[in-house]
Amino acid sequence: MTAALALGTYRCQAIPEAAARAAASGAWIDTAPNYATGQAQTLLAPALTAHPSLNVSTKTGYFAAATGTDAVNTGVLTEDQAAAGHSLTPDYVRWQTGRNRAELGRDRLDLTLLHNPERTHPGDRPALHCAIRDAFEVLEEEVAAGNVAGYGIATWAGLEEEAFTVGELLALAAEAAGGHHHLAAIQLPVSLVMMTPITQALHGRGPLPAAADAGLRVMASAPLHGGELPGMVDQELADLIRPGLTPAQACVLTVGSCPGVTDVLLAASGAPHWKEAADAVAQPSLTAAQLREITGVLASP
Repeated sequence: MTAALALGTYRCQAIPEAAARAAASGAWIDTAPNYATGQAQTLLAPALTAHPSLNVSTKTGYFAAATGTDAVNTGVLTEDQAAAGHSLTPDYVRWQTGRNRAELGRDRLDLTLLHNPERTHPGDRPALHCAIRDAFEVLEEEVAAGNVAGYGIATWAGLEEEAFTVGELLALAAEAAGGHHHLAAIQLPVSLVMMTPITQALHGRGPLPAAADAGLRVMASAPLHGGELPGMVDQELADLIRPGLTPAQACVLTVGSCPGVTDVLLAASGAPHWKEAADAVAQPSLTAAQLREITGVLASP
């Protein structure tokens, strides 16, 4: 079964309009407090208010300069911490979670993801894992208070570079919760450029099978590699993937067919791009044999 299309708001140029389209199709929406120079969540709020059953995931970690100033003024961060533009300290995670709820107009957040946790203590796995566990403890408290339904991580390189594994994240969540935990999702880049998760999954290895075995939502980010891929994929490759698809559709279908992926995040600002991607995920999934052929062609010199 092909993964669902979801709206990613990173680099989305028309968030209110894109959110309205996503809401009309019941698609998941993903955002973060630092997107759109700190305005993304506020821009999403009207669509979320109009569609209270719509699911939204947001993050804690990165923040825009104005948010950092507010955090300093409220005593959550020091000026030096704010200058870094990223924090996973318990006080900040707690404060940002409340701010996310207020900006999105939601009493309870569906998902809160630690945003690129690998930025904390780079190269020091024990310290990084301690920081993740401490942040998970705060999020478990938020779940208990009814403010958050579940949590996870959104990473660019942390899983591929093995700063942490899915198994380690599950163990840290269990430790933070003292048993049953609410770790519910991972988000990572999956594309025809960043193929490692696909090739690993086809051999039953890597984060995607591990997440699927644990019942986690897997959100594939950057399926078009920041919009660059459609210009890199020629029609011959697109036809190899699935005859009749455009290069962009072929890229989206490949990611949506990857074992373990549940959602494909796309920052589709315009209606034609959203429909094009929606038509792609409506296609039957590619088989494992087809995915092996595609990745083999791309891996060959």
